[in-house]
Amino acid sequence: MKVVADTSPLCYLVLIDLIDLLPNLYDKIIIPRAVFHELSAPQAPDLVQLWIANPPDWLETQIVENQLDVELSQLDLGEQEAITLAESIGADLIILDDKAGRKIALHRGLRIIGLLGILGVAGQRGLVNLSVAIERLQQTNFRVSPSLLESFLERYQDTE
Repeated sequence: MKVVADTSPLCYLVLIDLIDLLPNLYDKIIIPRAVFHELSAPQAPDLVQLWIANPPDWLETQIVENQLDVELSQLDLGEQEAITLAESIGADLIILDDKAGRKIALHRGLRIIGLLGILGVAGQRGLVNLSVAIERLQQTNFRVSPSLLESFLERYQDTE
């Protein structure tokens, strides 16, 4: 299964100490070079910078040839490259949280999952305690509407 990831979901999985869910759910994660740079940027949390400085074997970075794409120009470079990479390699899934990016990716026929979706699937498979994961996530600057979080918990809490 070819899975491409954007910056934000990886960052938060590192921050809540659940990044190892990814190789348990998907054998390999592919990121574009721009996502690698965003994860290692001085503005990224120290823990994230430390993690990407010694990336795990299941994480692969690929260079994306950026072509002028007006539809993607409204997104940050990591999201642009993640969507472009997912399209170019025929990815089965893209891990993406940004609302505008998700809308464009869906319009382009890409299959999407976000951070909450990953946590939900991991909870269903018994890989994580969702309540604890959500508590950790709420201690970060992760933003989600209360109604979305409530519907997520209703959907997945019964599966724990």
